[in-house]
Amino acid sequence: MTEATTDSTATEQDHRELEEWFARYDAHAAKADVEAMASMAVFPLNLVTDDAGPGTGWAGQWSREEFVRTMSEVMGGAGGEEISFESRRTPHFLSRSMAVVFTESTMTAGGQSQSMRYADVLVKQDGAWYFQTMLQSGWAGVLTGGRS
Repeated sequence: MTEATTDSTATEQDHRELEEWFARYDAHAAKADVEAMASMAVFPLNLVTDDAGPGTGWAGQWSREEFVRTMSEVMGGAGGEEISFESRRTPHFLSRSMAVVFTESTMTAGGQSQSMRYADVLVKQDGAWYFQTMLQSGWAGVLTGGRS
């Protein structure tokens, strides 16, 4: 049996492209432009999370419509206030067209800040990056209506 191999040596250009992708995504998020955020994803979108309590995991998929509906509700919670993000990202390239990106971020809205840690799986298609999997703890109760 032969082993599958890929060129996983990311170039400076690969890193720049991911940084630019996240800058665009963060700009859309700051404006709560959920449709533009959705245009940067591959659907169905995988989600992995857990509840805020002691470790009940949840995994599922969203269609574009589910993403737009749920994120509109979540992003609408800022009440039209300006949202800003300060993030430190660490990409791990599995190949030049697949990356797992770990993020430590602080979101500020209405003078209130919240720290977050999450990871995204991104894939490159036709020369452009898209996110395909979102991993962040604490959302299962929101996503399942409290039935995590």
